[in-house]
Amino acid sequence: MNTLGPDRDTLRAAVSLAGRAPSVHNTQPWRWVVGAESIHLYADRTRRVPATDPDGRDLVISCGAALHHLRVALAALGWRTIVHRVPNPAEPDHLAAVEFRPHSPTERDVALAATISRRRTDRRRLSDWPVPPDHLDLLAELARHEGALGVAITEPGARFHLAGAIAQAAVVQENDPDYSVEMSLWSGRATSAREGVLAASIPAVSGTNDRPSGLRTFPHGTLTEPAGKRYGQQTEYLVIATSGDDPLSRLRAGEAASATLLGATELGLATCPLSQPLEIADTRRVIRDDVLDGAAVPQLIIRLGWAPTSATRLPTTPRRDVRDIIEFIRT
Repeated sequence: MNTLGPDRDTLRAAVSLAGRAPSVHNTQPWRWVVGAESIHLYADRTRRVPATDPDGRDLVISCGAALHHLRVALAALGWRTIVHRVPNPAEPDHLAAVEFRPHSPTERDVALAATISRRRTDRRRLSDWPVPPDHLDLLAELARHEGALGVAITEPGARFHLAGAIAQAAVVQENDPDYSVEMSLWSGRATSAREGVLAASIPAVSGTNDRPSGLRTFPHGTLTEPAGKRYGQQTEYLVIATSGDDPLSRLRAGEAASATLLGATELGLATCPLSQPLEIADTRRVIRDDVLDGAAVPQLIIRLGWAPTSATRLPTTPRRDVRDIIEFIRT
């Protein structure tokens, strides 16, 4: 390593925080290679879930979220980053090269990095408290800052089309045997698991088999819903969208999703990324044309709302050991 750059311990700490990023089925499909003056992000295609993510779009978005987490972590550790995205089109798995510059961390840098460990994916029912429009505007601005659009779906007609697309995608995937096998493999994990979705993070299926707000159904859940009344779920949806659908657009969408999720966590909101209706070509087209009026390409949906006061704290999902996702090379 260049002596002017972060040392190995600093980079391991930053990559460990980057590994807290959300990913499809918590597959954590990334690896980091450290050279003399930079760190490089690569997609790990061996961790793709083909039945869920046939074209690898979710995988690249997941890597984008990890890239933004890394930038946030390094800023708090005293390093500004210069990112070269998709630096070598001939090597499609090489998603980013990140250079470093010394930086004096601000209180804001440290606070945002601390948010990484507090963020959870909350699949439970939400309360009936409305989300203030100013909160949605702030989250949309965070997405724009990362080179993507954050579109709050508030118009009744657009929400109707979005709900229909979510429901239709669930039916299509749940009737796919390969998808069912994949879901069984990657969900219902014990709390000691280093990957996949924990059983303790999945709401247990009720007697009526209803899912909150059309969320993806994971098998083997043990998480109980908050006690008390059945909540009216003042659910908001923010669609992360881009002008294109190439790897760079998808990477940017992941960075925007990370910024939005961390911002929502700072505001105290419960969040859950939704990719299912965008994994089916027909329902993705509906969201593009009937929800976004054909003006942008949808990449991810974020469900937002307030958790009920009776909601218990969600468990921390373990992550892969940092030694398994980082490699130091000599140059």
